[in-house]
Amino acid sequence: MSDPNPTVDSQPQILFEDDWIIAVDKPAGLLVHPSWIAPAKTPNLVSWLRERYPGEKIHTVHRLDRATSGVILFTRNKDVAHALQTAFSERQVLKRYLCVVRGWTDESGEIDYALKPIHDRIADAHANPDKPAQEAVSSFRRLGCVELPIAIGRYPVARYSLVEVCPKTGRKHQIRRHMKHIFHPLVGDTKHGEGRHNRLFREHFGLHRLLLMATEITFTHPVTKEEIAVKAPVSDEVDRLFSEFGWQGLYPAPVRGREGGTEIA
Repeated sequence: MSDPNPTVDSQPQILFEDDWIIAVDKPAGLLVHPSWIAPAKTPNLVSWLRERYPGEKIHTVHRLDRATSGVILFTRNKDVAHALQTAFSERQVLKRYLCVVRGWTDESGEIDYALKPIHDRIADAHANPDKPAQEAVSSFRRLGCVELPIAIGRYPVARYSLVEVCPKTGRKHQIRRHMKHIFHPLVGDTKHGEGRHNRLFREHFGLHRLLLMATEITFTHPVTKEEIAVKAPVSDEVDRLFSEFGWQGLYPAPVRGREGGTEIA
């Protein structure tokens, strides 16, 4: 079952661009590419970029799940795309994510747990389903926690943690699967999470998205050799929720008055 995100919670924003690289703040619910999981002509980020940069060939460097928001890199040059893809594969790129999980996690830790590949049933139709699990490592630290006076299951209260995760490898759904592995599944995760917690956030807070945000990517520019750190704020909706939980100052807040993005619908 894929994540049901039929609507996009905001518009894309350009976070950084030069003659070679474009970094975009992708909204939750927006596909990166056209996909079999969505009807034809469903808005996607690649099409949005092609309209914004007419006549240019836009190259994808890496991916974000449809349900995940935050920083994603593209390039305007094939060789630069290859150089960045190599940097990702050789673990030379720092990736920071923010997520909300069930329960109170340890203050920090490292999850070293191999993951079997997840294959797209159409795109990977000829993939070997018996391929062994691949190395997957994620480090995390708890930024904040909250206890809500809402009964859930046999517990009189509901507890959640705000966690920063830095994946050192790039397996599909790595953060979602790793946090589930340590019994702290992500809120809003319809595939690896828990329905009762997802329902709690829908019913009490009106939240209908996965609480996973790619907040920072830091890399060495393949051409200029500068260190580039691109950061993405959380959405207004997430900011309001986190403020209600008393987590102000623990995450990249929205830039007030920032010019709206180009329509993609």
